[in-house]
Amino acid sequence: MTSRVALVTGGTGGIGTEICKALANKGYRVVASWLPGVDDGEGWQTKLKEEGFDFAIAGGDVSNFESAAAMVKEAETKVGPIEILVNCAGITKDGFMHKMKHEQWDAVLHVNLDSVFNVTRQVITGMRNQGFGRIINISSVNGQKGQIGQTNYSAAKAGMHGFTMALAQESARKGITVNTVSPGYIATSMVAAMGEKVVNQMIAEIPVGRLGKAEEIARVVGFLAADESGFITGANIAINGGMHMG
Repeated sequence: MTSRVALVTGGTGGIGTEICKALANKGYRVVASWLPGVDDGEGWQTKLKEEGFDFAIAGGDVSNFESAAAMVKEAETKVGPIEILVNCAGITKDGFMHKMKHEQWDAVLHVNLDSVFNVTRQVITGMRNQGFGRIINISSVNGQKGQIGQTNYSAAKAGMHGFTMALAQESARKGITVNTVSPGYIATSMVAAMGEKVVNQMIAEIPVGRLGKAEEIARVVGFLAADESGFITGANIAINGGMHMG
């Protein structure tokens, strides 16, 4: 068991919640970031407390550098210096390229890619100074293979792994690992909201014949976060049921 401090951006979402739980079960002190005015951070915190999890929360807009800085400061004031960072915050605003509005492109790039810089920039110096860090970026199978109607999302998610590989090389001798996890289609409330027909079409594309579980993503994040995983860096671990193989 460990008492290291972990920050999970988008921690109140479907995948984010399971990552928070998995890290807490390994003994990490966990802070979940949430977006005031959009997410119900306090309600999430109360619900998870009823399930036996004592999570701290820190509010902020990770797509904005100054807001991300204030969010990390709040997290570190509550719990301590961040040693594990999971960049999990993300949105979709799909549309064919020839119909996509500039606002759709900007919103997805800001939340899904700029956020990785905005938050990581706040913690990287501390990790370097303490000689330890684990940074795990939650990308997507669509960042690996592309997806019709998601030029914005696919570009942002592919960019996350470019960030991973570069920062992994910069940070390796400082005891910091940087890795990407690329989930396929996962059974979350967001996917369920697409309707049974669309979900069945998704499943038809997956060789194992089912959607993934958020807990399966969380299990890999927990593995990468461990002190013992110090020789794994710059990797992109696909969890997609065989939907795409690199």
